[in-house]
Amino acid sequence: MTRQSDPKATEKRSVRRSETSRLERRAFLGALGATAGAFSIGATAGTGAGAPDGVQKATGIPGFSCDKRQFTCGQQVTAADGMVSSVDPIASGVAATVLREGGNAVDAAIALQYVLTVTQPHGSGIGGGGFMVIYDADADEVSVVNSRERAPHGATEDMFLDEDGEPIPFSERIQMGEAVGVPGTVMGLETARDLHGSRPRQRLIRPAIDLARDGFPVDRVFAEQIAENWEKFNEAAKEAYSDEDGNPLTEGDTHVNTDLADTLEWTKWWGADAFYEGPIADDLVATVQAAGGSMTADDLSDYDVTLDEPVRAEWNDLEIVGQPLPSSGPSTVIYILKLLESLDIGQYDLRSPEKYHLIAEATSLAWADRNEYMGDPEFADVPIDGLLDDEYLAARAERIQVGETLADYEGGECVEAGVPPGVDAPQATTSPDAKYGSTSHFSVVDGDGNAVSYTSTIEQFMGSGMMVPGRGFMLNNELTDFNAVPDGPNKVEPWKRPLSSMSPTIVMRDGVPEFTVGSPGGWTIITSVAQTILHRYVYGLDPLEALTEPIVFTTECPPITWEDGVPASAREATEALGQVWRDESDGDIGNVQVIDIDDELTGAADPTRDGQAVGFDRSGWHWPTGKRGHGKTD
Repeated sequence: MTRQSDPKATEKRSVRRSETSRLERRAFLGALGATAGAFSIGATAGTGAGAPDGVQKATGIPGFSCDKRQFTCGQQVTAADGMVSSVDPIASGVAATVLREGGNAVDAAIALQYVLTVTQPHGSGIGGGGFMVIYDADADEVSVVNSRERAPHGATEDMFLDEDGEPIPFSERIQMGEAVGVPGTVMGLETARDLHGSRPRQRLIRPAIDLARDGFPVDRVFAEQIAENWEKFNEAAKEAYSDEDGNPLTEGDTHVNTDLADTLEWTKWWGADAFYEGPIADDLVATVQAAGGSMTADDLSDYDVTLDEPVRAEWNDLEIVGQPLPSSGPSTVIYILKLLESLDIGQYDLRSPEKYHLIAEATSLAWADRNEYMGDPEFADVPIDGLLDDEYLAARAERIQVGETLADYEGGECVEAGVPPGVDAPQATTSPDAKYGSTSHFSVVDGDGNAVSYTSTIEQFMGSGMMVPGRGFMLNNELTDFNAVPDGPNKVEPWKRPLSSMSPTIVMRDGVPEFTVGSPGGWTIITSVAQTILHRYVYGLDPLEALTEPIVFTTECPPITWEDGVPASAREATEALGQVWRDESDGDIGNVQVIDIDDELTGAADPTRDGQAVGFDRSGWHWPTGKRGHGKTD
């Protein structure tokens, strides 16, 4: 992968912009005008009409169509020279086009994320943050760009408590100005481009600008989230997501967001400085403060990403590699998978009662330790080595028995945290509220073997419900990921990053990526990723089968949440052992996106939304038969 900066830059934990650059560009931005939408640069209109050529029209990029010989599109496809899997067909098409033009996996990922800001604002965007796990084939190393949101310097540990010292209801917290973290996405994308990119920012952000200015059709999920979140929207969001008559946009309507196009134009020319200094930053801060938050201009200008060493562990002759803390995701995925490996779960049938019972018990143990010990390592002394210690995990696994439960779930008991090496005793941290927010995950692999697994978020669907007036993007409510009760390693502290469940993961064999995986879904992200890996490698399912096989989720305190397809006979059998299940299924859990990497690439997109995998072949010839017996499907 082409690297455009000093390789020693990766040794720096904190990445910030130079003071000279910031001051010069702040002066320019100030002169440009402080009012919203101060300027607009016209976009080149796209060509073509109808689907799938409608994707070409929406992106304004000539050369992409699912009908073209170099591209193949579907829920599971194979290709030789590049693969993208994302929640959005338009974004997948943009990323595949970047690959066709010679861009690498990071270039494609950057372009894709900017497009998601436009087409999937309910799940992610520049008003939030995320984690990008990158495999650099030339360097033969995995690195992580951590752009998690931070609490403002003015945050207080009791800011989510009412006047009586009780937690403010979660439904109210998510709309508070205090819930908005300092966004990190723009800084994260710019850092990844500086370290690994091969294409100019102007090229990578152009498709998103064209989409925002020219418009695109609202998909089913976008329309549903506009309707469901309408009452929590501020006036700017309502105006942006309504038609000419002031009614909420519905599926098939064209959404145009010229304010966002202008914001992205600023970013196109001036990068992260345009977002963290000047008029955009001022408007962002004013929006948060008007809602009661403490965020200041200094909070934005001080924001820094970190370049992290991934968490990694051996499992089933493979290596699981992913984002470390402050995301609990890959660490907890590893914890669960290693317990299930000790229990030899593969001896039980795919939809057997024993399989679901062991997954639920292993997940409960993992959640007890996650909630007790994990937090931002810049602020908390997390015993992560002890939690993932093989002897400790083997001892935890020995507690699980097929014929009984770990606790009296029917009596309201929860599983207790363990005592890993390096810890004297649990602190009895208050259990946080269950988080079932949403994000976006996508994976990209290029023909040179570079790989990206990237999860980004604004927390709940539509975040805080606040759009920055005149700027066109939604603000996160990420700080609700902190524990409302100020105890334990995940309590609120100034400049701290809240604990996350995002799980961008790469499965490696002999040091080379073999599988990329991730999902949205709040706390359920972890179970979606762990069980997808389990289904792929223990049960031998093809990628699409692995991510669509019905899954279950619980914390240290049941009931068990389940997807349609989990047999009633299995639920009834485990209930006889003391498990407690929800009365109704949760429908769909998560939205997993994967890429399987072998002689050819196989991408699979979760059908629970409108995602699409897009493969690229330079020769224009597609593999007639996929690996391990599957073929191209539409």
